[in-house]
Amino acid sequence: MVKSTRSLLDLKGKVPFLGLTGGIGSGKSSVASYLSKRGAWVIDTDQIAHQITAPGGMAIDPIKKEFGSEFILPDGSLNRAKMREYVFSNAEFKRILEAITHPLIRQETLIQAENGLNNHAPYLVFVVPLLLESGTWIENLDHIAVVDCEEELQVQRVMGRSQLNRQDVLAIMTHQASRAERLAIADTVIHNQRDLASLEIEVDRLHQKMLDL
Repeated sequence: MVKSTRSLLDLKGKVPFLGLTGGIGSGKSSVASYLSKRGAWVIDTDQIAHQITAPGGMAIDPIKKEFGSEFILPDGSLNRAKMREYVFSNAEFKRILEAITHPLIRQETLIQAENGLNNHAPYLVFVVPLLLESGTWIENLDHIAVVDCEEELQVQRVMGRSQLNRQDVLAIMTHQASRAERLAIADTVIHNQRDLASLEIEVDRLHQKMLDL
């Protein structure tokens, strides 16, 4: 495969770029869905990460070669629970995994961004759970929105939608930026503490901000 030398910076300035982030269970997907319904073009890097580690995904063979077949489930997908435990315990393993996955995620993100421009979207939304931690995303963005809620609510939401227990969720949160760190980079804070009707009102405000950029 020939690697592209293009980046999101090559597309910047054509339409506004919104970075959407927040801790696990904060409600990023709900906000992204509402923005999509209002005409924004949404690119979810977490979904891309799942795609490339699904059966037949582009990251599966390199991961199997680097880490061993025990990290691949019988259906051919990444054993995410095993890999998460592995990389959380060793920074070098985390670096190796990211060296495999991050270029593939960037490549697909660029393709989807170009598709958004070709479809004349008013602005692009990049859903990036680890936006702050990546260290490279902020320069690409015109506006950063952080979806925020109490940490206990994050835990309850994730436990309610997955097979993760409290300890698992807290371990993931420990490896993410803190709530205060995320809020410090926000141009807009989306408060997702109440009901969906309240959330939609905040999304409408954000949508209008992006149209006005």
